[in-house]
Amino acid sequence: MKTLDVAKPIHRSPLRRALLLIAPALVIISVLTAVPARATPACGLSTVILALEHFPSGSLDLMCNEFDQYGWNLKLKVKGDSDVYIVQNTFPVGAHSGWHTHPGPSLVTVTAGTITAYEADAPNCTPTVYHAGESFTDVGCGDVHLLRNEGPVCAVTIAVQIIPAGQQRRIDADQPANCPTFTCPSPTPTPCPQ
Repeated sequence: MKTLDVAKPIHRSPLRRALLLIAPALVIISVLTAVPARATPACGLSTVILALEHFPSGSLDLMCNEFDQYGWNLKLKVKGDSDVYIVQNTFPVGAHSGWHTHPGPSLVTVTAGTITAYEADAPNCTPTVYHAGESFTDVGCGDVHLLRNEGPVCAVTIAVQIIPAGQQRRIDADQPANCPTFTCPSPTPTPCPQ
C-alpha cells in the first residue's frame, strides 16, 4: 500500500499560479460590474406601419419660401438615403411606449383620446398632454421619451418618421433617473376595438 506524502511541495508553473490567483478576482469583478438591462419595453401598445418608402440621398431636398404670401418658410435637406414611415400607434388605457428614441425626427398627430408625453431631458420630467387633433414633433436623434395613455379611452397617434435608410425605426432606452417608472399593469391593458 502506498502512502501519500503531503509534505512534498506541489510545483506549478508561474503561469498556472498567476491564473489561479487572477481567476477569482476576475469572477468577483464581473459579478460586481454586471448591470441588468434597464431598457423599458412598450406595454399594451399596438403599432401598424401604414406606409414605408425609400428616398435616395438628395431627394429629400425641399425648400418653399412663401413667407411674403403666407408667412411660411420650409427648409428640409437630407444627405444620405432615408426611409420614411407612416405609423399608427394605438394605446389602450394605461398603455405606454416604453422609454425610447428614434434615429430621426417624427411628426406626431393624436387622432383619438389623449397622449401624455414624458421627455427625459425635461428637468423634472414634467409631462405634456396632447388631445385629439393636436400635433407635436419628436426630434429623435437621441431624444429619449415615453408616450402614455393616461386618459379614460383608447388613444391613437399617426406619426411620419424620417430615418436613415435601413436603421431600426425605434431604439429602446434606459429608464431616466429624473422620470417616473411606469410598469406594465397586470393583466396588460385590454386592446382597443378595431
